[in-house]
Amino acid sequence: MKNAVYVACCTAGFVLVYLAWRGIVPITLAETLGFLTGVVCVWLIVKENIWNWPVGIANNVLYVVVFWRARLFADMSLQFIYIALGILGLYRWLYGGEKHGTLRISRISITSTIYLGIFITAAVAAVSVYLRRIQDAAPFLDASTAVLSICAQYLLTKKILENWWLWILTDAISVGLYVYKSLTLTAVLYFIFLVLCTIGLIQWMRTLRVAGETSAPLGAATTR
Repeated sequence: MKNAVYVACCTAGFVLVYLAWRGIVPITLAETLGFLTGVVCVWLIVKENIWNWPVGIANNVLYVVVFWRARLFADMSLQFIYIALGILGLYRWLYGGEKHGTLRISRISITSTIYLGIFITAAVAAVSVYLRRIQDAAPFLDASTAVLSICAQYLLTKKILENWWLWILTDAISVGLYVYKSLTLTAVLYFIFLVLCTIGLIQWMRTLRVAGETSAPLGAATTR
């Protein structure tokens, strides 16, 4: 059943690329490829697959083109930060764990949550002012998605569970923003992201719970 679903998704992807390339659908090839690599990237993250980082970097390059054409300058600049964080995330997932091994899922501390909230509030306010000065198409929403995305991506590089909550908020805002900017396929992409992020949150919570249940007996045995 899973193989059939994968084949159907791949076939639909190839058809969509062909239609965009031939100009049959009113969507650019860059946005189409960005759509497909974005979906694959998030699905790989849900599965904790290390290949999400190379695919994500390819997605970032494609969206530099898409956002430049749409005059969403903050989102365009964000892609370069994503590329840097993608390289960092690849390294951390491979070698950031115990004894330079594979990194495991963890939770954010209360202190870090407070600091993060203060940073997000201040950064959104500052970036909004800047974007108004350069006549960005949607300064507050653009600033919000930019700041939230950076914070979410940073948490993701450390494999912190709460990255999903920030992504869910970011994607909800992004859907409305891209509908407003007539980036229809990108709006659909971010709605799919919203669904995948919800699945990712549930999956990572389950993984963390199973890991806790597995380590508890070992800890008890060590104590005795």
